[in-house]
Amino acid sequence: MARIYDCSVDTDLLTGMRLARQAVGRGEVVVIPTDTVYGIAADAFNPQAVQRLLDAKGRGRDAPPPVLIPGQSTLDALADFVPDVVRRLVDEFWPGGLTVILVAQPSLVWDLGETRGTVALRMPANSYALELLAETGPLAVSSANRTGEPAAASAEDAVAQLGESVEIFLDGGAAGGAASTIVDASRVTAAGGRVRIVREGAVTRAQIQHLIGDELEPVVQAPSESADDASGPEAADETSDSEPALVPDEPATPRGTASGAERGDRVPEPAAPADPQAGPTYPAFVEPDAQRASDAQPASEEPQASAEPPADPPAHPR
Repeated sequence: MARIYDCSVDTDLLTGMRLARQAVGRGEVVVIPTDTVYGIAADAFNPQAVQRLLDAKGRGRDAPPPVLIPGQSTLDALADFVPDVVRRLVDEFWPGGLTVILVAQPSLVWDLGETRGTVALRMPANSYALELLAETGPLAVSSANRTGEPAAASAEDAVAQLGESVEIFLDGGAAGGAASTIVDASRVTAAGGRVRIVREGAVTRAQIQHLIGDELEPVVQAPSESADDASGPEAADETSDSEPALVPDEPATPRGTASGAERGDRVPEPAAPADPQAGPTYPAFVEPDAQRASDAQPASEEPQASAEPPADPPAHPR
């Protein structure tokens, strides 16, 4: 039976956080508030839990969820390489509405779906979400709704859609509703490369341009429809003259300590080499339902998890 815990009430907050932490540890899914929309969350390092998340939403492995993290230090544990330009972006916009797509640490033992070696990462600007993340470690999180239905802006909305699949709901009040801006930095290396905006949302293109200048890939073709009108994984907010980066075909030496190892229950092991003919999965990370939820919002709202590239990209975003 679905149980809602009001985070504005101290006793509910303590009980709800404890039960949510325990549920995540058992491989169950929970619903949490974020600064965008309500999210359904699972232990990112538990493949069965991630599958439960996908099943609850009624979506396939071709749409892997983004990963919410408690702080910038986790970025180095989960990403194979964090370019300087990304550090400047997260210094400026985290915690907040910016999702960054990077090549994932190839030694990590996890299975988010068909990511083809990338991961979409974000640090949310929500105290309840951050409190839970500090105790559980990285969480795979997707909008708390059935695929094709509006994203949940309240705990009650989430219960109405997911009450049969989820037992613990943390109620943090009305969600912001704006999806995060998604940027793809999976092509950026120590030798150079530019960041690509996959979808514009809570953080505007102008803000990013002001911060990183010509390290942002320019738009070469106007989109046929606005980000607020677009929906589904086919919707890309911008197009460019360059193809998405290819995922390295050989595992690299891990940088930093994997979050799972920090918790003592994960032992990194080499991952299977990625197909060198496959491009990054940033399109699959897009959360179309969250985008629909932000249709009524101003253009500066957040598109959720990850967007899809222009037509006919190489096979291959929370």
